[in-house]
Amino acid sequence: MPSSSSSNFLLSFLFALTASNCAAKNISSSSSPRQLSVDYYAKTCPQLELLVGSVTSQQFKEAPVSGPATIRLFFHDCFVEPGSKVLAEKDAEDNQDLRAEGFQTVARPRPGGEQAGGPYYPVKKGRRDGKISMASKGLALQDLVVLSGAHTFGFAHCKQFVSRLYTFRAPTDPDMDPRLLKSLRMSCPQLGGNSDIVAPFDVTTPFLFDHAYYGNLEAKLGLLASDQALFSDPRTKPLVLQLGKDKKKFFQAFSAAMEKMGSIGVETGTRQGEKRRESDMQT
Repeated sequence: MPSSSSSNFLLSFLFALTASNCAAKNISSSSSPRQLSVDYYAKTCPQLELLVGSVTSQQFKEAPVSGPATIRLFFHDCFVEPGSKVLAEKDAEDNQDLRAEGFQTVARPRPGGEQAGGPYYPVKKGRRDGKISMASKGLALQDLVVLSGAHTFGFAHCKQFVSRLYTFRAPTDPDMDPRLLKSLRMSCPQLGGNSDIVAPFDVTTPFLFDHAYYGNLEAKLGLLASDQALFSDPRTKPLVLQLGKDKKKFFQAFSAAMEKMGSIGVETGTRQGEKRRESDMQT
């Protein structure tokens, strides 16, 4: 069973993802853009934080994979391309391996339970749901390293990393611990195999949101080549080492990076976006 913590990481993610359910009371729009604010739903949905906390707690208790699944939604679309993930991309090929719990958490609130742990930060609300997808912009190299720390929990299917196991020019990938390589090859054969097999991003604490991800990179235990490259690249290695030694620093940096990403391409006016009565369908 995953550890719980006084900090509420998934709660902060889900504010923006489920808030449109509460916005039905305030569906009328203004022609002038509005800025994001922490208390955006103070009048229309004053119990928002409690409701969203209940959703994430119960969902994570029933299916721990819902945490990583929801974060994946969050990174791909729900902030940078707000609302578009649920509308247009849940059926995309790249997301066919995304657990249904990720979408269920966005669409259907439920009560009670435990959390994965991680940093809490007040999330500014008021983004309208986008009608088209947008590319991520404005994130620095440091943000990439910090946001990649979301791989501190969750899983990947064999197809996402199998090339590292068999197609490396040298006998084996020098940036992967031989013991990890052997274990992954047993689970993920080069040909055939079960397409549903997964491996954890973080081999030490796969269900806990902590900073172990960075220590794993130093130990050559990164699952994806893109993860391990953060330690191999001299431009990002120093920050990886810092975050691997300082959990508080990682949590602070992650919260700041999430807030930064959440402010990219904000859609607050009626011409840029819309408020939806249902967050899992277009109105």
